[in-house]
Amino acid sequence: MRDLILKYKLCAILRGMAPDAAASCAAAIYAGGIRMFEVALNSPDAYRQIEALRRSLPEDALIGAGTAITVERAENALAAGASFLLTPSVNHPILAYCRDHAVPLLPGVMTPSEVDLALSYGFSTLKLFPAGDLPMGYIKSLKGPFDGTDYVAVGGVTLENLRSFFDHGFIGAGIGSALTPKDAVARGDWSAIEALTRRYVEIIG
Repeated sequence: MRDLILKYKLCAILRGMAPDAAASCAAAIYAGGIRMFEVALNSPDAYRQIEALRRSLPEDALIGAGTAITVERAENALAAGASFLLTPSVNHPILAYCRDHAVPLLPGVMTPSEVDLALSYGFSTLKLFPAGDLPMGYIKSLKGPFDGTDYVAVGGVTLENLRSFFDHGFIGAGIGSALTPKDAVARGDWSAIEALTRRYVEIIG
């Protein structure tokens, strides 16, 4: 998972959209320069969204499934075409399933105990969530005792703080509602989302 994050750096999080809208939104984000996508599995028609993105986006787009909190969700997402999974927390069945089936996973952590649990299953690239609610220096506190870990910031990532996350040691970031404003999605203003995506991409160079 670490190599994927280092390659793509930014992940666009799509939540609560109809499949057609998700495909159009993802196309705009792709045109803006982001190639990594997460479809939240607690969205309506999430599996259809994954299928739609897999069909409509170029082959270099990486489609993942988030909120994979049960093995059933994980299996259905992979069957729909997801290439990797994300969780909001450490979940024993999902950790074991992904380890045993060699599925790329970005497990969500916040505490040292959760980091330790993820490591015990072999996962060292982790999603710090909710990153926006934690001090920027918090990553340093985690990497002190767990120096072999890397982190992706998810939750509260915006244009204003994106650069700071990377400056403090994060290797990637997931961007949700700040990248897909509800009013722009409702209007189908995909050019605005493409332009907004370019601003995020420019920040990390």
